Amino acid sequence: MNSPASTPSLAWHKQPIVRYRVWVAFFALLLVGLNDGVIGILIPSFRSYYHVNDATIGLLFLCSTLGYLPTTLSSGWMMEKLGLRTYLITGILLYVVLFILLSLHPPFVMVMALLFLIGACAAIVDPGFNAYIATFPDNTVVFNFLHAFYGLGALIGPLLASSIIALSSGWNLVYAVEAAAAAVLLAGFLLAFRSWQETPHGTGDQVQGNIFLATLRLRLVTMAAFFLLFYVGVEVSTGAWGFTFLTDLRLGVPLQMGWIISGYWTGLTLGRIILANMAHRIGDKWLIQLCLLGVLLGLLLTWTFSQIGVNALGLGFMGFCLGPIFPTTIALLSRRVPGRLMPSAIGLVTGLGSMGAALFSWLAGNSIQHLGLWFLMPYEIILTLLMIGCWLIVQSRAVSQQAGLK
Repeated sequence: MNSPASTPSLAWHKQPIVRYRVWVAFFALLLVGLNDGVIGILIPSFRSYYHVNDATIGLLFLCSTLGYLPTTLSSGWMMEKLGLRTYLITGILLYVVLFILLSLHPPFVMVMALLFLIGACAAIVDPGFNAYIATFPDNTVVFNFLHAFYGLGALIGPLLASSIIALSSGWNLVYAVEAAAAAVLLAGFLLAFRSWQETPHGTGDQVQGNIFLATLRLRLVTMAAFFLLFYVGVEVSTGAWGFTFLTDLRLGVPLQMGWIISGYWTGLTLGRIILANMAHRIGDKWLIQLCLLGVLLGLLLTWTFSQIGVNALGLGFMGFCLGPIFPTTIALLSRRVPGRLMPSAIGLVTGLGSMGAALFSWLAGNSIQHLGLWFLMPYEIILTLLMIGCWLIVQSRAVSQQAGLK
């Protein structure tokens, strides 16, 4: 836990220095989202510049995931050893260096290594700022805005990369821009957190021993991790395969179908901004339950009706309802998990979420290949029902455990 001087009060938005720190966190998540958003646009440029095939290019996605997963799972231990401030400075500084190296047209093998390390940096910055926001007593809205900025970055990324490529400026300039943004983030972080004093997370917590093993013993956390495994699986696989579903099965015009998928991701971001305030009125658990029902309704609309307009409405509404689920779950955990274990809990749930993105997108592709595109929506409905089943267990644990321990 942090000292009283460094712990935001309920009126955090009235404290200029805390408000500044929150905006630094928002910008950090925007940068993470922006980097995730550019990679798909740069794939043709990578393929042309390095003269490699699609199978080899696919390794770039694998490298980023392999860098993210082990780092985020060990994030709680590293935060405790280094302190949150040093931990975040390390991640942001590495971002600057790695983006600069990528902007220098390195050999393809080095590109793979650099993307692996950038994935590891994302696994420092993302859980690190989530851990900071977790120290806020009333954090549901802030968590939703934090993750909304990730979505905003993911929307800006393709626009930035495609604009630079259209100007024939070279793909490496994208990473030069990201290096400059990371340098701004580093300067902003050093200014905002220069006087921030933190105390060990274990202060006042009755938790001893290895923090990762202690976190795994919390059934509330492990079930929340599986809940978010299915959540991210639904979110990413729908976004990844939705365009193919609309163009090949619904026979939509590619340009228009691209706008529909953009609408899905825009809905995700708007849902985090607009629905977050509902948590104050109805509570975190009711917000998540209503959003889960909304996701199911959006999928049923998209599956049942073949009209493109209805499909656009269904996917947009689905994204809107998906939006608040991840950050609101983190906010719920932050009030039920001992402070010493919270960074490790965030690392566990985000790490399993990244596994869901890779695993269920891959399973979706295999299912479509063997059963046809018609199976995409039933597949997403099955994942959503499994997500709802996990949520029922998470809810029961949250009700029965005052501190998340059992």
